[in-house]
Amino acid sequence: MGFPVCRRSLTAIIEKAGVNVPIRSTSALSWRAPRRFAAALFVFAYFAIGGSIGALAQTFDKLEIVTSTGVHAFSVELARNDAEREKGLMYRRFMPADRGMLFDFKREEPVTFWMKNTYIPLDMIFISHAGTVVSIAANAEPLSERLIPSERPCYGVLEVNGGVAESIGLKPGDKVRHPIFAP
Repeated sequence: MGFPVCRRSLTAIIEKAGVNVPIRSTSALSWRAPRRFAAALFVFAYFAIGGSIGALAQTFDKLEIVTSTGVHAFSVELARNDAEREKGLMYRRFMPADRGMLFDFKREEPVTFWMKNTYIPLDMIFISHAGTVVSIAANAEPLSERLIPSERPCYGVLEVNGGVAESIGLKPGDKVRHPIFAP
C-alpha cells in the first residue's frame, strides 16, 4: 500500500504550492483522474527541479543582434534585480535555441560570472550601454566555478545557448538592440 502514502505526500506538496488539483482514492478513480494525476505530477516535478509558479508565467522581451550575417531575433527573460541576476539560468536543463537571458546592471562596470549550478553550456555576450558587444565568453563550461570576467566595463550581459555566438558570426563591435540600451 505504498501508493496511497505517496499520493498523500504529493497532495500535501501540491496544497502547499497553492495549486488546486484534487486526487481521488483508488476506489473512486474516474476517467479524469489520470489527467489530474498527470497535472499534479507535473507540478511536483517542476518544484523538485527548482522552478516556481512565477517562472511558468515568465514574459519575454524581443531582442535583436545585428552581425555581418544579418539580424538575429531572440526572446529574452530580463534579470533586473540582484536576486534575478544571482539566479540567472541556474538549474535549467534546456533552453530553446531562440531564447536567452539579458542581465541589466543599470550602469557600466566590469562584471564577473560563473556557471555554478548551470547545466547547459552558454555563450556570454558582454554589451556596452550603447548596445555594442564588448566581449564574448563562448561555450562556458556547465557547473564550473571558474570566474568569467567581462574584460571591459559592460552595461548588460546576454546569455544564450553555447555555440550561438559563433553560428551567427558574432564579434566585438556588433550591435544588440533592446530598450535597455541607448539607441
